[in-house]
Amino acid sequence: MPTDVETLMEMGFPRNRAEKALAKTSYKGVQVAMDWLFAHNDDADIDEPFEVPQGKTLGSNDSESDTTSSGDSKTAQETPAQPAQVKSIKCDECGKKLRTPDDIQVHAARTGHQSFSESTEEIKPLTEEEKKEQLVRLQERLKQKQAERIANEKKEALDREKLRRKQGKEMVQAKQQMEIDEAKQLAALKKREKMEEKLARERVKEQIARDRADRAARGGKKQEGVPPTQPPAAAPAPAPGSSAPKKEYDTCRLQIRQTNGSAITQSFGAMEPLAAVRVYIELNRTDGQTGAFSLMTPFPRKVFTLEDMEKPLKELGLVPSAVLTITSPQ
Repeated sequence: MPTDVETLMEMGFPRNRAEKALAKTSYKGVQVAMDWLFAHNDDADIDEPFEVPQGKTLGSNDSESDTTSSGDSKTAQETPAQPAQVKSIKCDECGKKLRTPDDIQVHAARTGHQSFSESTEEIKPLTEEEKKEQLVRLQERLKQKQAERIANEKKEALDREKLRRKQGKEMVQAKQQMEIDEAKQLAALKKREKMEEKLARERVKEQIARDRADRAARGGKKQEGVPPTQPPAAAPAPAPGSSAPKKEYDTCRLQIRQTNGSAITQSFGAMEPLAAVRVYIELNRTDGQTGAFSLMTPFPRKVFTLEDMEKPLKELGLVPSAVLTITSPQ
């Protein structure tokens, strides 16, 4: 009769696994060892070398009789009848015979059966057909478990990919929204700056218009006060030793030097603000530059500030003529 190890090997298990399964199940039979192999087929250490425990010789058949030669000296006297010996456990629901309590637990967990009873029927060794059938079931179970593992791995990989794509999409949307918000803020800032610049130009133009109207009104009054036929009276000669009175100028002639070395010349009213000169430069400069700039006099050197823009040219000492230089803003 083949040993349990040989039976398991005939069913397709490697010797190392067969020996380990029998040892782990306390040598309770082929069926229990098979159940253990099914449960631990995916263990990382399933194929590690196995050492036979002391006091047990693998390959021996546990069902061999251990009677000795002392049986030959038994007397012919009849022994009293012994009670029936329990040789297996039977499942009352399906009729399957089991050897050990561990077999019962495995069978109950696998089938859900709960009713068992003792039986005097001995579990016969597996026939060749039963071994082949067991091997086929084993291979099918292994294939099924492998297919389930592959399906679970694919599902987990798919879930991870979906999560990665979702997170990537959310990050792209967040970045796009942030760029949109920044663009809106920049557009609002530019719009506000243009509006402020437009209002400033309108104020300067209004001031220029008022100054021109005032000059025109003063010029008209002077012409009305002089008789058309009477020549103007000669000014009295200054007394010896006295200085001539300081002449008052109504206009200011400015030479404006640009950043490329060229110059533009223009006359302004003595009471026009420096802002009017700035507006004229913005509208007529030819050096190709745009943007903010400052104005200064080279000698004596003076850089005009924003407060100076509202002051008249006469107050800034630019009458009757002066030279201004365009520079970068301070």
